[in-house]
Amino acid sequence: MIPMVDLKRQYHGLKSEIDAAVGDVLEQTHFILGPNVNALEEEIAAYHGLPYAVGVANGTDALLLALRACGIEAGDEVITTPFTFIATAEVVARLNAVPVFVDIRPDTFNIDAGQIEGKITSRTKAILPVHLFGHPADMDAIMAIAEQHHLKVVEDCAQSFGAEYRGRKVGTFGDAGCFSFFPSKNLAGFGDGGMVVTKEEETAAQLKTLRNHGSSVRYHHHEVGYNSRLDEIQAAILRVKLRRIDQWNDARRRIAAAYRSSIARKDVILPGELNGCRHVYHQFTLRAGNRDALARALQEKNIASAVYYPVPLHRQEVFLKLFRSSEKLPQSEMCAREVISLPMFPELDQEEIRRIADVVTSSPA
Repeated sequence: MIPMVDLKRQYHGLKSEIDAAVGDVLEQTHFILGPNVNALEEEIAAYHGLPYAVGVANGTDALLLALRACGIEAGDEVITTPFTFIATAEVVARLNAVPVFVDIRPDTFNIDAGQIEGKITSRTKAILPVHLFGHPADMDAIMAIAEQHHLKVVEDCAQSFGAEYRGRKVGTFGDAGCFSFFPSKNLAGFGDGGMVVTKEEETAAQLKTLRNHGSSVRYHHHEVGYNSRLDEIQAAILRVKLRRIDQWNDARRRIAAAYRSSIARKDVILPGELNGCRHVYHQFTLRAGNRDALARALQEKNIASAVYYPVPLHRQEVFLKLFRSSEKLPQSEMCAREVISLPMFPELDQEEIRRIADVVTSSPA
């Protein structure tokens, strides 16, 4: 079976280093906000050319705390994409704010910046773009709109660690960049974990207070916060992996290139990569009119596939109940019907890539 991601293959390649890093934490018995969290924050901040990074419990909390640190409150509107994992909009609703959905570009699956201004109202306070599947959103246009309308920008970089837009790392354009270290991500822990990067000292200080029960001085609490601290063992593992992230992203790009050159089929639309963007292929997601037949053909050959995402957020029951949204976002709805993701992880070998591409090329139309 060729899986979507092979975590065991990666672990075995790093086993001695990871086991030693975890063993050191166990010996030191400093498990919460310890030296590895501090070091990882410094290393990820430096990787992005920013002064601050704050570790949190998971990628969802990274978004939630970043929005709070940017002042998002009940009744505010946050413009985002409907074609993403639910966490992106879920955190807006958890703050009793309102997610406002803007349709996507079908070539990148990212928010269509040309449609954002049409959704801005007097209650709009922020834009939350997602760099979906590892392809950067159109940050020049988004930042220009945000500056013109005095809006905050929180970047959802959960699937795009190391991706670049016009030579700059994603997460460095807005007021905050939010990352997930879920086990399947490009930079992945052995459990949940997240990080927020920012250039603002005040934002970083607020994030550190919010993640620790609203406390900046022990047992003194000046606001309601969260228990959202990055685990020391996860930080130790992530420090080992961070040293390989560029190498792994390069491997993902080579695999994507091999897929492109090997899949010979006109009725399958391969993922786009726009000029000035460095896609890091968290997923290799194509579009097929007969997606279900393609998925069955892959399964028959013991090859995994996945659909990210079958129901866009503006059609999810929870948001229909909360906001009674009945709008049509045709590109998101079309992509939800057609997308299918192929196996993608740095350790995929050429024979596996050939097998997968052959099935895609020869499966029923």
